[in-house]
Amino acid sequence: MTEQQSFWEFIIAQHEKLLLQIGQHLGLTFLSLLLAIAVGIPLGVLISRRRTLSTLVLGMAGIVQTVPSIALLGFMIPLFGIGAKPAIIALLIYALLPIIRNTYAGVTGVDPVVVEAATALGMNKNQRLFKVEFPLAMPVIIAGIRTAAVINVGVATLASFVAAGGLGEFIFGGISLNNSNMILAGAIPAALLAVMLDLIIGYLQKSTLKTLRRVFYILGVILIATGLYFLFSTKPEHKIIAGFTPEFMGRQDGDLGLRSIYGLKLNPLVVSDAIMYEAAYQAKLDLISGYSTDGRIKAFDLVVLEDDKTIFPPYYAAPIIKTRTLKKFPGLEETLNLLAGKINDSIMTNLNYKTELLKQTPEKVAKDFLVSQHLYKKANLGTGETIRIGSKIFGEQYILLEMYKMLIEGYTNYKVETKTGLGGTKICFDALMNDAIDFYPEYTGTGLLVLLKPSEKTIAKVSKDSRQTYVYVQREFKKQYSLQWLKPIGFNNAYALMMRRSQAQELHIRTISELGNYCAEK
Repeated sequence: MTEQQSFWEFIIAQHEKLLLQIGQHLGLTFLSLLLAIAVGIPLGVLISRRRTLSTLVLGMAGIVQTVPSIALLGFMIPLFGIGAKPAIIALLIYALLPIIRNTYAGVTGVDPVVVEAATALGMNKNQRLFKVEFPLAMPVIIAGIRTAAVINVGVATLASFVAAGGLGEFIFGGISLNNSNMILAGAIPAALLAVMLDLIIGYLQKSTLKTLRRVFYILGVILIATGLYFLFSTKPEHKIIAGFTPEFMGRQDGDLGLRSIYGLKLNPLVVSDAIMYEAAYQAKLDLISGYSTDGRIKAFDLVVLEDDKTIFPPYYAAPIIKTRTLKKFPGLEETLNLLAGKINDSIMTNLNYKTELLKQTPEKVAKDFLVSQHLYKKANLGTGETIRIGSKIFGEQYILLEMYKMLIEGYTNYKVETKTGLGGTKICFDALMNDAIDFYPEYTGTGLLVLLKPSEKTIAKVSKDSRQTYVYVQREFKKQYSLQWLKPIGFNNAYALMMRRSQAQELHIRTISELGNYCAEK
């Protein structure tokens, strides 16, 4: 085993990247908040004047607020592509409700007697608004801005899913890589930023009107300057625009290996695998880190580049389970091994294609396959104990989970409970070790590099051959974790770099080494 890096050693080693992510996070938060203020306060004033619109406007803002943030980001991509733009728009939308609502509440909450007195002094509507109502409502309005700022700091972590950067890159990369240092490096600054903004805006809430005016003038200048920057700045031209998942960025069989083994300096965007393929298909990205059995390779006419220096180890799938769990459930191991060797790469690619592109449910795909292999049996009325199956958050795992569920219910009297979408490797593995689930499908390459983390010498020795990789992880998991790898299912879902076929042919790129003509380290 390699020596574990302490949190502070990680911070020192990654301080440049951390500072960049903090800057990106602040930029996303501030710009979206300033835009939300520019939109939300006038809207709040408008509905305070025309109260018949208040129910409609507040209702629409409330409905948008209930949309899951990751789903809202997904809706933005077809309209605005990837990068900062969809993230800022999504954050703007999330910040609107508290600002509109508090502006409306603050203005309408001004004592009518004060308004009548201002009218008696000869003030018109605008004068009453800016000289009486607005100053009196300011503490309530700023409370709304305060709430919106804290919300935006938290939601901005999800901006990494659309290649907008921010502290989410460390957080989600750490979850995928079973790296607590990465998670803390992202989570602690995000929490501190939220507290800092809350304290600063809380101070402004108690400030005089003159101070607030100065602050708003400064914020206005910042907003205009930022807008002009985004409008007129030009990004450096790259011949190859790459987009990798957070997990791929931190792995030796990922961006680290591409730099050290292939000498590539791609400066990739960090994106979610949920949008990565679509971005490549729409030519928003030229190069992506995909999975060799993904059905979208076929659907989007992508080509997998040859790993001519073999940095990607074998990723054969197999269930991992505690030894005592196998003793607790007699017959379970034999039942799970019914699937062993039954699914090769092409079969898994086709099964993934059915769920990802043909939109068939994992249950249907799993049942059809088991029927074709004469493995399907009608479910028994389970009277025994319950077996809990977990899965990571992508289609292939859902299919495997459904297959194992059907096999257990058909061949045993055990009941089955499924825990789908457990996120990345760390969440699934922790759930297994903490007895929240009984088993889940894992991959030998992930077990080797993410969970065991052996020395580079050991990796080089065992990662070139699928059998050696399996034997090594099987032995070490039993020794270190009292876990067993059952028989491999048969397919190898390794990492892969891929491009649009037309572009790869145009640039004459067949191997990863040939990418060096366009993005080699200088």
